[in-house]
Parts: sequence; C-alpha cells; structure tokens
Amino acid sequence: MRHIILYLTSLLLLSASAIAQRIELLQQGKPTSIRGLSVVDNNVAWVSGSKGNIAITTDGGKTWDWQQVKGFEKSDFRDIEAFSDKEAVIMSSGTPALILKTVDGGANWKVNYRNTDTAYFLDAMDFINTKHGFVMGDPINNKFLLIETNDGGNTWNPFDGPDAIKNQAAFAASGTCLVTDNKLFAIATGGSAAELIVKNTKSVGWLHQPAPVIHGKSAQGAFSVAIGNNHLIVVGGDYQKDKQQDSTACYSVDKGLTWHMANTFPAGYQSCVTYIRDNTFLSTGTSGTNITLDGGKNYAKIDVSSYNVCRKAKHGNLVLLAGDNGKIGIFKL
Repeated sequence: MRHIILYLTSLLLLSASAIAQRIELLQQGKPTSIRGLSVVDNNVAWVSGSKGNIAITTDGGKTWDWQQVKGFEKSDFRDIEAFSDKEAVIMSSGTPALILKTVDGGANWKVNYRNTDTAYFLDAMDFINTKHGFVMGDPINNKFLLIETNDGGNTWNPFDGPDAIKNQAAFAASGTCLVTDNKLFAIATGGSAAELIVKNTKSVGWLHQPAPVIHGKSAQGAFSVAIGNNHLIVVGGDYQKDKQQDSTACYSVDKGLTWHMANTFPAGYQSCVTYIRDNTFLSTGTSGTNITLDGGKNYAKIDVSSYNVCRKAKHGNLVLLAGDNGKIGIFKL
C-alpha cells in the first residue's frame, strides 16, 4: 500500500508541475523538415533540414537567418553540430553521404567528407568537445559505421563500430541516436533489435544491452538517447503508429548496464529526448512533447504539436524544438 501511495503521489506532483511547462511557437512555414538542431548558448542556435536548408539565430530564437546551401539544394541535412555563431558542421543523409563545415557563419561551406557508395547512410553526429567528434551510420557488413574527427570536423577517419545483426539499424530522426561525452558512448538502435550499445570512451569493447521498447519492425525501436545526472534515458516507439504509447521509453541508472521500462509512458512515439537539469528530461515527436521530472520513470504530456527534435543549450538554459514545415518552438519553464 505504501508503494502505491508513493506512486500515485509522484504522478500527481508530475501532473501539477507539468502544467507550468509549455512550448511556445516561434515560427513555421518554411519548405523544409528540420531534424538537426544545435543550441550553443542562450543566444546562438542552428537548425538543419531537408532541401539543403540551414538557419541560425543569435537572439535566442526570436529571429532566424535562413539559407539554402548553394549546390546542395537536394541534400537532407539530418544533423548539425555548432560551436559558435561562426562555426558549425552539418551532416547529410542519403547518397552521397556528406559532411560540410563553415567557419564564417554559413557564408561559405566546405565539403570535408563525401562518399557516393549507396550503402552509406549517415544517421547522427555528436562531439565530445570542439575538436573530437563522431558520425554514425547504418550497418555495413554487419557493423555500424563510425567515423571520427580530431580536428573539429575538417578530416574524418574510420573508427571501429559495434556489431549489428540482420535488419538492425539506427534512425536518422533527430541526430540523437548517438551521444558521447568524456566517459561514455551510447547508441540507440531499432528494427530487428532495440538495443542500447554502450562503451566507456577509454575501453575497447562495446556492450549490447536490450532496451525494453517496442521493436521488431523497420519503423520500431529506440530512436534517441540522452545522458544526464547519472541517468541514461531512451525514447522511441513506432513512427507509423505514433499515438501508440506502450513501451516507448526506458531508463538506466548504472551507465546502461541495466534498463527499466518507464512506469508511465510518453503519449506516443518520441523521436528525441534531451537532458534539462536535475532529474528532468524533455522528449518530443510527432505525437507531441512530454516531460519527466523523475529521471524517466513517469512522463506527462505538455504539448500536442508535432516536433522532430529538442535540444538544450550546451552553455545555458535555452531549450528549442524543431520539426516539419520549418517549425521552431521554445520550451518555457
């Protein structure tokens, strides 16, 4: 009985707190589907999307400077990593697989990686610091593709990725199926197997751990992973049945060694999760935006609008969301 009372109390507190949270629409109406989002600080953020579109804000999202990268009007820039209002790296999924960089605020872009092999499909990018980063792609010859840079994205070299089984893949849905920091790699997968593949950044081997989220079909699995406050949070689901709530989130408190299914799930499929502070994480997807205040155990829906990605500032408190039709929103605490 005591456990039931504590559980119900936590749900009531979560619901009451979630009422204060909201998403405010900043803009929409651009002919691009945004999946790449990098928030540098409380002023600077970049987005990237389909049809070669890129945008930057230097006033916390109030205004955006848009461009269609010349010569890459058909590219689908599924992820972006920004370091300032001048320097950013963008990654294109599809063929050719591309990585471009700017050091002048987007006035010029240099192609630093190009692969025309149709087996190459890039899913996500993450950087440990301004120099050291990784890009991950779908498996080739039963191994997830990984390439590494040690000079801020100017040059890229192969990195030994984890093994994959037949029909296992990652989702280029928000650029967050791969996360890295000074201590840990974490990869979220789907399709035939929903796994969290983790490894210590200083170790050699990869640890494959089953994630208790829906999987088995090409549209199902773990879509996004976030690290924060000694927690690993995973969200996902079935993007073809985005209102289906069951088995859409799980969490770990031991660096990915064991996983626990959420007690109450987000209200449907979620393509992205980001760490906010303390035990608070924000997740979003086409089914709406949800918040957990207890490290992934329980979720409450705070917005019904469709978004693809949500990210918090690397240096600051600004939290932005982005989605189809050039839609950009801001999370208000």
